[in-house]
Amino acid sequence: MATSLTTGRPWRVILAFSIPLLLGNVVQQLYQFADAIVVGRHLGVTSLAAVGATGSLLFLLLGFAWGLTSGFAIPIAQAFGARDDAAVRRSVATGVLLSGITSVILTVGAPLLAGPILALLQTPAELMPEATIFTQISFLGASATMFFNYLSAIIRAIGDSKTPLVFLTVSCALNVGLVVLMVGPLEWGVGGAALATVVAQAVSVALCLEFVRRRLPMLHLRRADWRITRADVSEHLRLGLPMGFQASIIAIGTLTVQVALNTLGADAVAAYTTGSRVDSLAVALLSSLGLAVSMYAAQNHGGRRPDRIRRGVVEATWMAVVAGLVLGGLLIAFGAPMVRLFIGDGSDIVVEQAHLMLIVNGCGYWALGMLFVLRGALQGLGHTLVPTVTGVIELVMRVGAAIVLGAWIGFEGVALSNPLAWVGAIVLLVPAYVRAHRALGRLPIDPAEATETSAIAIVGPTDGSMVVDAVVTQPVRVVRTRRLRWPSRR
Repeated sequence: MATSLTTGRPWRVILAFSIPLLLGNVVQQLYQFADAIVVGRHLGVTSLAAVGATGSLLFLLLGFAWGLTSGFAIPIAQAFGARDDAAVRRSVATGVLLSGITSVILTVGAPLLAGPILALLQTPAELMPEATIFTQISFLGASATMFFNYLSAIIRAIGDSKTPLVFLTVSCALNVGLVVLMVGPLEWGVGGAALATVVAQAVSVALCLEFVRRRLPMLHLRRADWRITRADVSEHLRLGLPMGFQASIIAIGTLTVQVALNTLGADAVAAYTTGSRVDSLAVALLSSLGLAVSMYAAQNHGGRRPDRIRRGVVEATWMAVVAGLVLGGLLIAFGAPMVRLFIGDGSDIVVEQAHLMLIVNGCGYWALGMLFVLRGALQGLGHTLVPTVTGVIELVMRVGAAIVLGAWIGFEGVALSNPLAWVGAIVLLVPAYVRAHRALGRLPIDPAEATETSAIAIVGPTDGSMVVDAVVTQPVRVVRTRRLRWPSRR
């Protein structure tokens, strides 16, 4: 459901709009959070490290699937905005076909490559058996991941952002219950934890399909809709592949960091895994604020209110800095007890290293908050070069610091890679936004009565502070009716 961000006090509007984004982001984190707590508590630190050793590889799969399916949904949103129901159905059919082909390739090929890739990543020998099992089962569920992402993207594309969140919440709750059952009483080990996630996502796919069948007749495909042309396929791949590859490039950075961790041993992997799970909750708040700023800047840019953009971004930056300082203080003060939630009375070395990581990251959250807000503002204004370049800078600095500092001073060096990457990115972002801020000050204020366009913020998968997100600003007509019917022409 689209919301107007062109009226009201900027900081209140941005904060209020970030809350539903935050809820969706946090729910997404609970998948990994639940797995880590149950595995760490029931199976021990070694099993937790084995699951953590698979994180970057799974992030590669999830990121590509998310980017691909999010891109496939863009033509659906455009056709829906144009009230072209035939084009909507044909686009859905094209996306189903391409998602199906991709899921088959991943389901068949990825499990066979899981073991060799984990070995290539220098996964510690004691972690290999469980890490391989967890990865193979997760890859076997690739089709569930692909189609849950795609169906959620379709439903969002036609103006309903709440239903996918409901299904994601149901899936998360089911995942928690199944993980407890399969790892605990059934004693299926890390394979049970992976299977629980696959089953939960498969159930979510079934819920999405039933919702489409009952509530969205406009998406019911007919035989003629399957007459897909080469142009349809090309258009969907043109939009989907760049988003998928963008996510994959980010994931390659996490793979490199994973190699640096693996060379430090199982305890380092377990500590980084635990620290990342706690860290991801703080990152969720800051990234949600950045996405809200993207939407705010896009709508006010379309509404010809440069004055609101200038004021809103400044206020949001202060909110992000304050939130970063508060979150950092909380993790520094209470990080050790939070780590104990995952491993109980397990290895003291793991707790010490995980807490150290939280202290290091916590000291840099103010920079991460600025990064998300300023990058989001530039994206919302339609600037693509600087956000892309800063993403590359962040990636290169994170990988370089993890490799060089990790080899030099060990785990502390890998932990330092995150705040160094954040600071490196804002060194370019701050002057870039200052220039945009001054340019906005020279624009005339000519408020439009209403704007027909609304940016679509899409929250992708995360791996610690690595966040995949996008802001799609194609002209999608605002849908205001509760029942998802075509907007009336007035």
